[in-house]
Amino acid sequence: MVDVIDRALIHALQLDSRAPYSRIGEVLGVSTQTVARRFNRLRAEAGLRVVGLPDSQAAGQAQWLLRLTAAPQAARELAGALARRPDTSWVKLASGGTEIVATVHSSPSDGNQLLLHDIPRTAGITAVSAHYLLHLYVGGPTAWRGRVKSLTAAQQAALRTTAPDRGSARELNAGDAKLLTALGEDGRMTLADLSERTGWSAATVARRLEELQQSGALYYDVDVDPVVLGYTTSAMLWLSVQPAYLDAVGRALAEHDELPFVAATTGRTNLVAQALCDSPGALHSYLVDRVGAIEHIAAIETTPVLRTVKAAAPFS
Repeated sequence: MVDVIDRALIHALQLDSRAPYSRIGEVLGVSTQTVARRFNRLRAEAGLRVVGLPDSQAAGQAQWLLRLTAAPQAARELAGALARRPDTSWVKLASGGTEIVATVHSSPSDGNQLLLHDIPRTAGITAVSAHYLLHLYVGGPTAWRGRVKSLTAAQQAALRTTAPDRGSARELNAGDAKLLTALGEDGRMTLADLSERTGWSAATVARRLEELQQSGALYYDVDVDPVVLGYTTSAMLWLSVQPAYLDAVGRALAEHDELPFVAATTGRTNLVAQALCDSPGALHSYLVDRVGAIEHIAAIETTPVLRTVKAAAPFS
């Protein structure tokens, strides 16, 4: 389990993922050494990871949510294989270990290789459904509300960076590929290391990072094992909502601290979310009291998540 300083550090990284330890320590009221020590401990023991990721529109990517059903042993092996691919993220084992849920990032240049070629040729899969992500309400650049409640308003203001200008140019160029690959491995990689990886000068790297982040083409995410934060029960929620009320329901769910991910999709269900609660009883209460109170949800399927095999970064 983590303490108040650990939680504050995670919140700080969500606000400014590349902030120096010294600046974070100043805002939190602890030493630079304490911040560094806590960061390294959380990285070793809680899977803490900061990653820099491209906005899907800027990268010319489509995002799909893939549901695969297989026998337990085949499902575990397939989940591992999917996790090793550079075009996947958020690979989860669900439904007693017989279902895999994964996000797939595809582009016209790859011809939807995984969806159209690799998956159909894989033995052991008994069912497949692919849901095109149409709109993110929570997830991606939008931070999970349940993880950003540790700092005061003044502390948040001291760390918060300028909001992206999403009306400005957001295109990625060919030279950004090496930069984004490096940031997908470590979003806090130093300018010197990024310079070595890209072949650019440190000044060029710094300028390009600023351009990409301020245009919204690049955002940072913070991975950490939710169990250490006290969230021991996870489930995917597949909801059917009347189309006229889809946006209203999506926005209402986006206000729930229990949901780190909410998106509108295609498919038999048109809204999907992930719930994180501190116990099965808490999940039951959440579904009954909060989700059940929202009008125009025609049906809901709840599938428990057993394990997250791969988290945010789509780069291997």
